[in-house]
Amino acid sequence: MNTTEPVTETHTHRVERRGTVPVSVLIAVRNEAQNLPRCLAALDGWADEVVVVDSQSTDGTVEIAEAHGATVLQFHYNGGWPKKRQWALETFDFRNDWILILDADEILLDPIKAEIAEAIRRDDHDGYWLRFQLHFLGRQLRHGGFDLWKLFLFRKGRGHYERRIDGEQTPHMADIEVHEHVVVDGRVGRLRNPIRHENWNSLYRYIEKHNEYSEWEARVYFEGHGGEVPPRFFGTQAERRRWLKARLVRLPGFPLLTFFYHYVFRLGFLDGRPGLIYCTLKGVQRFHAKAKWYELEMKHETRDL
Repeated sequence: MNTTEPVTETHTHRVERRGTVPVSVLIAVRNEAQNLPRCLAALDGWADEVVVVDSQSTDGTVEIAEAHGATVLQFHYNGGWPKKRQWALETFDFRNDWILILDADEILLDPIKAEIAEAIRRDDHDGYWLRFQLHFLGRQLRHGGFDLWKLFLFRKGRGHYERRIDGEQTPHMADIEVHEHVVVDGRVGRLRNPIRHENWNSLYRYIEKHNEYSEWEARVYFEGHGGEVPPRFFGTQAERRRWLKARLVRLPGFPLLTFFYHYVFRLGFLDGRPGLIYCTLKGVQRFHAKAKWYELEMKHETRDL
């Protein structure tokens, strides 16, 4: 059952900004003052519209967004669906025909800017997969298999987030889409040049955020469904990852398998200490999700006695 209360826009700072590329950029944030300036600086003078969806940040995030001329929306999450980005897609009147979704720690470089500008001039696609290149603790992780493809560029009205949990979702499960994917109605292509993904927040903040994500992931294991992106080995990266996870998650050593896959099989050890830390954190996150899944099952069994 959908438990989300009606969400209203409580604060908007809308500025007419005319850049050179007719694209609306949607950025979801909460206490991202460390990351947001670099993300927005790369968009200044390039994107026609920037929309920042905040969740009551207390660290100056809103002031940074406004200083860059972004439209700021406030999202008050009470649980349920939709979550932050889908809510913005449903309720905000974007003024461009193309929408680009970014996180605050993702930075557009000149090659991908030029490629996006060219792609949205054409009429042969309704969405594009974008490649995100991971930088962690000051180093690009060239190994480990951590580059991600996300369907984050699409025509307005053609893209939406899949919903993977039909039951209750509470605020401590994160107010943003975690591993839900964007689904596009229409023909989809790929762009070649990468987007830089580099989080400057502390490891404390990183672990805190992924603790929320593991709450959501445990609930998916316990009662969720596959969503609209089908698990297929010979499919997109998202489909293949979902196929593998569905078959491996019940194995007792799944967190260790996650670590060895990234660190040994995908050569994550070649990225030095940052590679070791990141691969370890990936395994720990899987362990947390599985432990919370077990906790949910125990509570369910206790209620049935």
